Amino acid sequence: MELADGKPFDRARAGCSVPARRYRKFDSGQTPGGAVLATGYTKSDWLIPAGLIALAFIPVVAGMVRLVALGSGAPLTPESARFVSAPVPVVLHIISVTIYCLLGAFQFSPGIRRKHPHWHRFAGRVLVPTGLIAALSGIWMALTYDIVPADTLLLHVFRLLAGGGMAASLVLGFAAIRRWDVETHQAWMRRAYALGQGAGTQALILAPLVGIFGPLRGILLALAMGGAWLINLAVAEWLIFRRRAKMRLVPALA
Repeated sequence: MELADGKPFDRARAGCSVPARRYRKFDSGQTPGGAVLATGYTKSDWLIPAGLIALAFIPVVAGMVRLVALGSGAPLTPESARFVSAPVPVVLHIISVTIYCLLGAFQFSPGIRRKHPHWHRFAGRVLVPTGLIAALSGIWMALTYDIVPADTLLLHVFRLLAGGGMAASLVLGFAAIRRWDVETHQAWMRRAYALGQGAGTQALILAPLVGIFGPLRGILLALAMGGAWLINLAVAEWLIFRRRAKMRLVPALA
């Protein structure tokens, strides 16, 4: 196929999906786009969601432990008393953020989006409401739960900003795809997921700090947890910038 100016039409440069039959295991095991598995997926198609699920593993397990404790009537502690007295927001938050982080991880696999667009859209219809429930229940907890001794007002402000930013990103991302603005949709959904995965990065940051300084409290705890959200957002913005830079190269290479 040729364009009007006589140049050959390049499906890859134009961003078109490549038929699955073209994906097979070559003798070298490599293609210009990287190693391709016999299933037609590249290694990154599975490494990306696997890495995101691994990042969510600690907070997901902690959330399940919290749900079991609430359901079994475990002894009250200064930390758990607020959850026992008002369990609805914390239960909603744990369930929704677990679905959001685990299911959402597969939305970032290019191969799955390319080969299964209907699944991608179906998962998106699940992720937008569950993400909103996760964000809004987080805001609910920050506004209504008592500030325990280990927390500070600053940490509650960070939680409000993260929840508000996640909810706004989801709404803007949904609005963008409704008008078929895919690039803007992907950018806002990356930001929303980065904020939703804040607890995973917080676990990675807090573990070594607790090992060095012991249990964190006050301003140090607030800065460590707030810093995790900032790190996630910085990574998301870098990925958005890199994708936009690649997209600008497409017409230049045509």
